[in-house]
Amino acid sequence: MTRLAGAQAGKSGSGKGGHHEEEILGKAYDSRLMRRLLRYLLPYRTTVLIASGAMIFHSLLQVVGPFLTKVAVDRYLVATERQPTFLDPFLSADPWTGLAQITGLYLLALAALFALEYAQTYTMQMVGQRAMYDLRMELFGHLHRLPVQFYDRNPVGRLLTRVTSDVDVLNEMFTSGVVAVFGDFFSLLFILVVMLQLSAPLALVTFAVLPLIALATSLFRRRVRDCYRRIRTAIARINAHLQEHVTGMSVVQLFNREQKSFAEFDEINRAHQRAFLDSIFAHSLFYPTIEVLSSVAIASILWYGGLRVAEGTLTIGIVVAFIQYAQRFFRPIQDLSEKYNILQGAMASSERIFKLLDTPVAIESPADAVVPAPETSQGGRIEFRDVWFAYNDDDWVLQDISLTIEPGETVAVVGHTGAGKTTLTSLPLRFYDVQQGQVLVDGVDVRRWDLTALRKRFGVVLQDPFLFAGTIESNIRLGTEHISQEDVEEAIEELRVGDFIRSLPGGYQEEVRERGTTLSVGQKQLISFARALAHNPQILILDEATSSVDTETEFRVREALGRMVGGRTSIIIAHRLSTIQRADRIVVLHKGRVREVGSHQELLAQRGIYWKLYQLQYKDQEVGVGGND
Repeated sequence: MTRLAGAQAGKSGSGKGGHHEEEILGKAYDSRLMRRLLRYLLPYRTTVLIASGAMIFHSLLQVVGPFLTKVAVDRYLVATERQPTFLDPFLSADPWTGLAQITGLYLLALAALFALEYAQTYTMQMVGQRAMYDLRMELFGHLHRLPVQFYDRNPVGRLLTRVTSDVDVLNEMFTSGVVAVFGDFFSLLFILVVMLQLSAPLALVTFAVLPLIALATSLFRRRVRDCYRRIRTAIARINAHLQEHVTGMSVVQLFNREQKSFAEFDEINRAHQRAFLDSIFAHSLFYPTIEVLSSVAIASILWYGGLRVAEGTLTIGIVVAFIQYAQRFFRPIQDLSEKYNILQGAMASSERIFKLLDTPVAIESPADAVVPAPETSQGGRIEFRDVWFAYNDDDWVLQDISLTIEPGETVAVVGHTGAGKTTLTSLPLRFYDVQQGQVLVDGVDVRRWDLTALRKRFGVVLQDPFLFAGTIESNIRLGTEHISQEDVEEAIEELRVGDFIRSLPGGYQEEVRERGTTLSVGQKQLISFARALAHNPQILILDEATSSVDTETEFRVREALGRMVGGRTSIIIAHRLSTIQRADRIVVLHKGRVREVGSHQELLAQRGIYWKLYQLQYKDQEVGVGGND
């Protein structure tokens, strides 16, 4: 319970931190983060180079259409004195033939644009998906290696967001953000060069509206940045509220909190709506503004270009080409806001993802890990030597614990809530590392053990059993290859609960939904017992394992427990007298210290803490058990 209390405190604090973390946007471009992101593209660099080449040629072909229009107008439609072009040697002097040639070139350019855009889009989408697959696998693998203490302090919802939503944002950046920005850059560069080449004065007139566009873009960017922060914060709160209240829906309904829950969700949802509406309002102003300014640029081209045409210093074809170039020039600027949001969101998501990936794996197998051979091991001996442990700084949960559990011995651990019972059983598994002292299994400090080999020696049955979606058989085997169907059935029969399995329509293949919602708590506990028994552990830990089964089932499990603990080192945390009385020794924890050790009768004779616990909790149970006998 101490661990749970500490975990809840950590989670409540992390919840606020989670919302705050969503609010942080960071820079629109961070070179350090971008370098780390680009490493995920290295395995696919050949494909990226192909996409980049397609993108550059696509941008180059963007200038072909208006240029062909200019040639057609000046050479065939309005015969005027004009500058020669590199196409002149290849074009016919006959207007009909020449226009057909230009039309063919135009269609050829369009086909090439289609092919290049298809190639660039397909390859970058493919690369983006592969890179995100690699990143997700790296994240999931890293989550497997992080210690239990990390999950005590970090809400599940936030971790799910890192592996799902944040990775999706990065995929959008790779496929639609960065590539599109570079594509737009090359398009603008090529158009700028051609416009200056055709007529530098007319180009300067066209670009006269750029300062106004830059001002509008800056104002819009600041407004959208704030909206984007508010939207992400609201989404984080919506997810947190939904996860908490859907998971605890039975409690909500039991205490008639539906209206209160609805009102809270309405407030959070309305904040999201307001932020989104503000974003829509900003977009509804920005796009028409850019459209108007681009129209002003076109009007300036018509005015200034018309005057120059009248003077004979400019051709009509150049004016027509400039109008088309102006339209193509301002179109990428209109998309700048979306690309800015994508890039900014990607930088924020990558910062959160890399923060998770950079979380050190505090508990892992050492380089010189020890795997004692079965014939040389001490058969499941556990020793605590002067152990001090705290979840937070110097708030000691266990203090100066010295205890030895011999191979094959059954030890019960009792004490008040918060005494440190569950913590004591977590240390041999090395879910946590002690601050002082040593925990040894088979004579070897657990910090020197290979983690996989260490945990294979343990079987654990918790008070709150966890089942995965699948079948009853898959939940007993948990993917362990050496456990056969016969082993599963033998474990069930040894527990004397085979009739429960046979009563199910699917038997061992009965579907188990997420967290075992189709089964009762007692049934889930029986499957958890079978899981531990099928894995044939050397050391067995039972943490309030019979608290969720009914009295009849408990008697059946009690008989099986005698066989389960036989030949195994067993640690039992239990409040039921029947289980404790059968233990070889009983260890009494009080305020994190071992206060009493002995058998049931020895501890009662001492009339100490155990005797008081017995008077408060166990006497009535003993009378009930004695009456049944």
